[in-house]
Amino acid sequence: MYGAGDVRIENRPDPTIQQPTDAVVRTVLSCVCGSDLWPYKSMPATGTGRPMGHEFLGVVEETGAGVSGVRAGDLVVAPFTYCDNTCDYCARGLHFSCRQGGRYGFDGVDGGQGEAVRVPQADGTLVKLPVAADAALLPSLLTLSDVMTTGHHGAVTAGVGHGDGVLVIGDGAVGLCAVIAARRLGAERIILMGRHTTRTDLGRDFGATDVVAERGEEGIARVRDLTGGDGVEKVIEAVGTRQTLQTALGSVVDGGTISRLGIPQYEEGPVGPSMIMRNLTLTGGASPSRAYIDELLPDILDGTIEPGRVFDRSFSVDRTPDAYQAMADRRVLKALITL
Repeated sequence: MYGAGDVRIENRPDPTIQQPTDAVVRTVLSCVCGSDLWPYKSMPATGTGRPMGHEFLGVVEETGAGVSGVRAGDLVVAPFTYCDNTCDYCARGLHFSCRQGGRYGFDGVDGGQGEAVRVPQADGTLVKLPVAADAALLPSLLTLSDVMTTGHHGAVTAGVGHGDGVLVIGDGAVGLCAVIAARRLGAERIILMGRHTTRTDLGRDFGATDVVAERGEEGIARVRDLTGGDGVEKVIEAVGTRQTLQTALGSVVDGGTISRLGIPQYEEGPVGPSMIMRNLTLTGGASPSRAYIDELLPDILDGTIEPGRVFDRSFSVDRTPDAYQAMADRRVLKALITL
């Protein structure tokens, strides 16, 4: 990406092993993330460009001398940040904060929207998949890289449990995966707030019991009407605007919990005395995806959950710029990139 709206396909040097803990993975599937759309809308022009993509699965081609957990030929999925999975932060389930970790596309590390990736800290990062490289489950397995584990993070940090009422704000792929996660954790009522019928219909398939198309004060009123006037116990905010935060605050019951998953597009919010007096908990954050893969993988393998249904259109890697534009125009929910 060279700037807002400027995504290009270029030939880059093939990745090579640089550290003993590295692996080189030949990409099979990648995708465009909703968070990729923020720089696509606003990134200042640059003369060098930034390798893009952080969700991918593929086949290991080569490993460094210090890698023992995977080997050439293994099909693996990579969480959206790399990590050693052994430091004190990882031990606490905060893999995003790993002391040896980092992000794809930065500091000389390849992006995931390309033919191959050098993966640092391969033993801690990569998870071997017990399926063939042409398995029909691959799109769902790809969601373990980010979107499904992020939706699950929202449900976990919100404290969703059996019998809960949950509001999911946002009908994007993360919001829809949060619906899957809330249902999986036992929520009794799941209200999905979104205006795109094809997406909210999928949300109903995933477990949403109600859909609220209204926004702002009208949306808050509708949620409260559905819940007897009090609001919901748990809110998963999967958009990241100040308006959606205000919607969350207006829809949650006193003593409730709001988990933020959407990257905030604001620096200040309505978190003053009124929030404190209501004893609300504001939580969420960047998902430690590696912490959740082992838990969610069996449910994908046996078909209990099908998060790969969020991919509604495929693009070959040479059409990645078209995938960005299609998602930015809301013509595609989540674009799958095939290699």
